[in-house]
Amino acid sequence: MGIVFILSFFFLMISILPSYGYDPLDPHANITITWDLMLENGATYDVKVSLYNFQLFRHVDRPGWKLSWTWISDEAIWDVWGAEATEQGNCSRFKGGVLPHCCEKQPVIVDLMPGAPYNKQFNNCCKGGVLTSMTQDQTMYGAAFRMNVNKATIKNTGNNFIMPLNFNLGVLGYTCGDPFQVPPTKFKADGSRRSTQALQTWNVTCIYSQFQASLTPKCCVSLSSFYNSTIIPCPQCSCNCEGLGGTKCVKSDKTPPLLELPHANDEEPQPLVRCSNHMCPIKVHWHVKESYREYWRVKITITNLNFVKNYSQWNLVVLHPNLRNVTQVFSFNYLPLNPYGSINDTGMFWGIKYYNDMLLQSGPSGNVQTEMLLNKDPSIFTFREGWSFPRKISFNGDECVMPPPDEYPRLPNSGHSVTEKPCLIFFSLFLLIVLVL
Repeated sequence: MGIVFILSFFFLMISILPSYGYDPLDPHANITITWDLMLENGATYDVKVSLYNFQLFRHVDRPGWKLSWTWISDEAIWDVWGAEATEQGNCSRFKGGVLPHCCEKQPVIVDLMPGAPYNKQFNNCCKGGVLTSMTQDQTMYGAAFRMNVNKATIKNTGNNFIMPLNFNLGVLGYTCGDPFQVPPTKFKADGSRRSTQALQTWNVTCIYSQFQASLTPKCCVSLSSFYNSTIIPCPQCSCNCEGLGGTKCVKSDKTPPLLELPHANDEEPQPLVRCSNHMCPIKVHWHVKESYREYWRVKITITNLNFVKNYSQWNLVVLHPNLRNVTQVFSFNYLPLNPYGSINDTGMFWGIKYYNDMLLQSGPSGNVQTEMLLNKDPSIFTFREGWSFPRKISFNGDECVMPPPDEYPRLPNSGHSVTEKPCLIFFSLFLLIVLVL
């Protein structure tokens, strides 16, 4: 019975964890929707809706968020600032010259684009639905809009406000919970000399799951080193298999068809990649480049093999025990994440603004590179048993497929000498020959 119970618990956890979306590299990650009831005025009320991306390295790229919910009764949105509903819906029940902005039972609200008319803007709006990660840009990780809403006409409610349900962020991979009431939000006014607050406040928490976002991975990792001529490629069929029914790719000797990049409000297209053994849109290559007496150098290359997408605000998260000894990173931004306090083995890389923060479509410019210099910690450093290669890599928050550890480049038989300078090696061999003669 004990074995049966353990196995049942194991399979239950396997079925639960991927759907919940817990990320050990960012254990508190979520997007929070805050619903502030600001004003009640007879038959209508004003509400401020805010979205905050509390994720260290995962962001919402274009086409951006499309927030939706379900009204409890016959509510309607009379007007909205800082966003707009995608559909007006059937407003025939309202008589008169002016109709509401949206009468849908399940309205879908999208952010305004930059440059929207000034009289329709609102604080922290108009970013095209983009929410950057907290680490990359703290001025772009939030969004907000304000609505004037017609109250529900339900008996026995006293014409009071009723919170909607079934919130949906409109971004693949995110699942939102039920609203729960929290202490009213406070706002600063008059240069922070005065404080005001909402009448009531609710929060909705949305969690990301890579397994719900995509049935297949989106990136893979290849490895190489200066002490071994073997290049370990991405594992076979990491993201898909060439020739599998429904898959599309471009042969190496063929020119890709002329494709237009999707517009800001379009859905993200399915990847179209160069035919390969791994079929991944993104490939990350980790190369152990050089060894010095006190330091060692690594080169990282990120290649975009997707013909239909540019990756803006991209980022790379690496788990490696020697990241606590990073001395210098060239041509990338770098920040240690330390999700568990004193354990400094996780770091985030991202591009420099206006230089390489955009990873372009597959082609000659479809890659970005960096090198980093790390100090050798005598207590843990070694080139043996694949220690110099990362434990985990994720691109834009999605975990990449790593080669099996038993395939990592191995040291040669005399591998212990690679940490010494070549001149010292040859000098030692020369002395040995002299002594023998």
